[in-house]
Amino acid sequence: MYKARGEKHWVIPDGYIPETSSGALLSHESVCVLNTSSEEALLKFSIFFEDRDPIEDILVVIPARRTKHVRTSSLSKDGVSIPIGVPYAIEVSSDIPIVVQYSRLDSTQAENALMSTMAFPVK
Repeated sequence: MYKARGEKHWVIPDGYIPETSSGALLSHESVCVLNTSSEEALLKFSIFFEDRDPIEDILVVIPARRTKHVRTSSLSKDGVSIPIGVPYAIEVSSDIPIVVQYSRLDSTQAENALMSTMAFPVK
């Protein structure tokens, strides 16, 4: 039996999918999730905005003892997804402890920028 490591609740306050890309790489963001447990993790994503109601309870399953990179552009609920060029924040809740990291590839200029940071664990 493999032990679940991490926390059940994570927050990423700075989300933004760049509007443009240059070159061969597409600007994008990913929420990188590690599940060290012997059981699958059921995640609920909530997306918060400055000027509109949140998109809540977007379900994602992370298989046991696996990692998954969840592109934020793929998150949607009832046909509503995260718009590009709009600031937002992410809340991730899980039924078991997980580890969450956030990455953004910004290719709006020829000199690409890659940012990666750990999400904030809430105890």
